[in-house]
Amino acid sequence: MAVVLRFVDTEGFLRERFFAIVHVTDTIAATLKKEISDVIGRYDLHINNMRGHGYDGATNMRGSWNGLQTLFLKDCSCAYYVHCSAHRLQLALIPAAEKEVSIWLFFLKLNSICNLINASPKWHGELHSVQRIEVADMVATGERDTGRGCNQIENLLRPGKTRWSSNFDSLCSMIDMYSSVITVLENMVNDGASNSIWSEASGALIMMKSFDFIFILHLMHKIMGITNLLCRVLQEKSLDILSAIDYVSTSKTLLLSLREGLDLLLSHVKEVNM
Repeated sequence: MAVVLRFVDTEGFLRERFFAIVHVTDTIAATLKKEISDVIGRYDLHINNMRGHGYDGATNMRGSWNGLQTLFLKDCSCAYYVHCSAHRLQLALIPAAEKEVSIWLFFLKLNSICNLINASPKWHGELHSVQRIEVADMVATGERDTGRGCNQIENLLRPGKTRWSSNFDSLCSMIDMYSSVITVLENMVNDGASNSIWSEASGALIMMKSFDFIFILHLMHKIMGITNLLCRVLQEKSLDILSAIDYVSTSKTLLLSLREGLDLLLSHVKEVNM
């Protein structure tokens, strides 16, 4: 496996940035410490000059007893540890979303629908077939543009906790394939292969056609479109703290505008649900 390192030489202002890829046999903190130290020495840098280091929230990285940040602090007490900004955003967003029961239930339902279709090669293939027919019809009526990279047949993406952007990707795929998924679920109900599949498909169909599901689907798509953009910005190579603050402020403004424009979203959902 490989670890990507970014070095920033600072003397009042950011002067130089460069990257190195370190191949390691495992991700034990001691192993990472040794390999990273070797790379630092190779570039004629010194641990005692380190002033900052940042990683994700894994125990082997930020652990206060044997984590990588602790091992480096033993060599240089001035090396201030900074949690990865994008990961910190994720840690703030997930608990905030899960505190709202309706949102938590929505993602639970979304995950179960994705699992139901993707678990079977038959229905997974059926989803692709339905998409091809729908895309061809929409292109013929002018509802979709044509061109390189357009109208690709996609998979229904499952949301995950470890990477917040995967939730946004899952929402996008569900919105784009909503009618196709409905068609596949209806086929599963009509097929009635087994009582368990019939029951799951029937329940999923009822959920997907409900106003609550459609409203939260589009609401979270809007919200996470903003937060996902912020998450990507926080991972940019050239980002500095002042720019990060500006982007956070802009995201807050966009979220406030979304709150004030919920009537438009509500009208759109009512049209979809009719």
